[in-house]
Amino acid sequence: MEMKELKAVLEGLLFASGDEGITVKQTSKILDITEEAVEHLIEELKYDYEHVTRGIMIMKSHEVYHLTTKPEHSEYFKKLLETPQASRMSQAALETLAIIAYKQPITRTEIEEIRGVKSDRPVQTLIARSLIEEVGRREGAGRPVLFGTTKDFLTYFGLTSLDELPPLQDNLDTEELEHEADLFFERFNQMETDSTNQN
Repeated sequence: MEMKELKAVLEGLLFASGDEGITVKQTSKILDITEEAVEHLIEELKYDYEHVTRGIMIMKSHEVYHLTTKPEHSEYFKKLLETPQASRMSQAALETLAIIAYKQPITRTEIEEIRGVKSDRPVQTLIARSLIEEVGRREGAGRPVLFGTTKDFLTYFGLTSLDELPPLQDNLDTEELEHEADLFFERFNQMETDSTNQN
């Protein structure tokens, strides 16, 4: 595989790894190239992203690399969240929020095992809205990020504590838990949309 193609694959890996990110060692094993070659590709990508026509950048934290938006564009992301179209969360974001609320602390991989689909975007959406946050890391391989709800989550849903979440029936399997919890958030979200439309 040519270096240009390897760089494209690396970009995809960074995107697919989401909040958990990826290390040079992991990338080296996946691409079957040396760690030095991976670092060279990362530097090339960083250089590409530094161009003013690009909207993302590579961030390094504790030896883990992530893709993130550029801080100088933050005012535009704020406007996006403030637009009426963005006020109603997607079904994917509601499902993800329901799972996190009832199963926290939980990793992105565990969320995806319940939902059955990739959950990078809904997790990013919920972080951007300050409804969830990183609350630690799971012990074990890769030490994946654990997510939990925030104080803003409680405020958003008119709760004073997590104890006020609607109780779920006992002995629900994960699919039933997701469905029950999702119904609550969907009802709330629809009420919020109706209220906005009336104003």
